[in-house]
Amino acid sequence: MTTKFGFTQGLSVARLGLDETQIMTACQIADRLDYDSIWAMDHSNVPQWKNAVVNDAWLLLAAIGAITRKVELGTCVTDAIRRHPSAIALSTITLDRLTNGRAILGIGAGEAQNVVDFGIEFSKPVTKFKEQLELIELLFNSDPDNRVDYNGQYYKLVNACLQAKSIRKPRPPIYIAAGAPKTLGLCAAYGDGWIPIGYTPALFKHHADVIRENARKIGRDLSGFQFANDVDVYFTEDGEEAWNKMNNAVKVSLYKPELLTVHNIEQDSEFDFRRYFTEYAMNKPELMEQMKRAALKIPDSVARTAIGVGRPDDVIEMLERFIEAGTNHFIIRFWGEGYFKNIELFGRKVIPYFRDKEK
Repeated sequence: MTTKFGFTQGLSVARLGLDETQIMTACQIADRLDYDSIWAMDHSNVPQWKNAVVNDAWLLLAAIGAITRKVELGTCVTDAIRRHPSAIALSTITLDRLTNGRAILGIGAGEAQNVVDFGIEFSKPVTKFKEQLELIELLFNSDPDNRVDYNGQYYKLVNACLQAKSIRKPRPPIYIAAGAPKTLGLCAAYGDGWIPIGYTPALFKHHADVIRENARKIGRDLSGFQFANDVDVYFTEDGEEAWNKMNNAVKVSLYKPELLTVHNIEQDSEFDFRRYFTEYAMNKPELMEQMKRAALKIPDSVARTAIGVGRPDDVIEMLERFIEAGTNHFIIRFWGEGYFKNIELFGRKVIPYFRDKEK
């Protein structure tokens, strides 16, 4: 299977304070090069960077679609808490129609940061997520002659339908953000792809195997499944200096109980990761500070396997580690100065290396 390469308008772009005009210029550059996909984060805010411009992901992707021709366009990732699943389904189909079949629905169970500040309840996210995925699938296949019903614990449809069909058949692909046993199971059952973030190659391989085993148990063939991976790239002539500047931030992005287990790292008994995940928002900055302290337990030798820092050859080495672990679709987060330059350098030096290798 050919390895795909995309990049995301995520936290790294938010940190730079780039506006929509600059982002769209970057996407045009990528479309002219050999990138396969462009992604947009779907956040309400990013509390850690007050100068960030945080636009609506769906509107931004539609605008990007109007000025690009080849790249697939996906959310990385949205949730069906702030929007009803029916709205997510229709937005996905509409984006697909506007871009002649290039839409990808990247979706997760949601996080407190985007929800609780706005008075939206954040409870039972995984149970709700299963219902959301089932409902979206039903609506993707609905029309006035094929109305659908759904009677879940949290969501209901009564003789419902959408009146737009996607260009891509049978429907736009669904990539699921998952990192724990229940959501990895949902990914195996409902996903066409998987989007993890903050992974080492060892953890990626472990969770990819969990997805494959879940699929085997339900008799699902994962041929063509996209084992995507949201990874960090920092181009610089001095990789050691750059690492010294960013190692704490990298460790925070990696910190999760599953990673600690795979790498036999002792968990900080004073930090409650579940509380962080379900409660962290702008009004609770102390939770981020606790996580920063807990993440220091991750050794440099583990953290550095997860990021490409230095020259193109250094980045290629990191990507090869993840390909060996099972990644077949990279979603790059570019860090450091020179956003346009980084996109061009990756497109001219890194992507051609793998294209030539696959010939």
